[in-house]
Amino acid sequence: MDLKETQLESAVMYSGDFIEVHKDSVRLPDGAIASREYIAHPGAVAVLALLDNGNLVMERQFRYPPQREFIELPAGKIDHGEDILLTAQRELLEETGYVAGEWTHLATTWPCIGYADERMEYFLARKITHQGRKLDDGEFLEVFELSLVDAIEWVRMGKINDSKTIVGLFWLEKHLNGWQG
Repeated sequence: MDLKETQLESAVMYSGDFIEVHKDSVRLPDGAIASREYIAHPGAVAVLALLDNGNLVMERQFRYPPQREFIELPAGKIDHGEDILLTAQRELLEETGYVAGEWTHLATTWPCIGYADERMEYFLARKITHQGRKLDDGEFLEVFELSLVDAIEWVRMGKINDSKTIVGLFWLEKHLNGWQG
């Protein structure tokens, strides 16, 4: 069965600094016409920075839309045309001050498929050294270390509830246990 929806028309309803809101007219597999509204997003990376002592580099950051603080992995959006590994390296340095000598791509996920085209690229960073962070203007966050065991426990307790971080932690746990998914 062909499930593809074919775009007939597209209109940008809003264009901001890095997202656009689209409203498209599409032809459904049965020939009917429907509308689809979605956010066009450039994609993002999340970094699982594993220190020599086995701890992860984590962040505590206030997020405006839900009006609260979250415990998260270092992460950030992919600039137009930027290589995803370079994005991961840039974000790790900017947000935490760390650089890594070894990088492994763990996964690509699509966190919001019902209303956005954003993809999330996960990287494991090892052989970490500190060089000093370079936060973007208007960016405020606290950097700290946390063991993977404690991070998974914090997920269970609801202390970590950011989806990109939860997905990344579970990917890391599987990777470190030898899973070759």
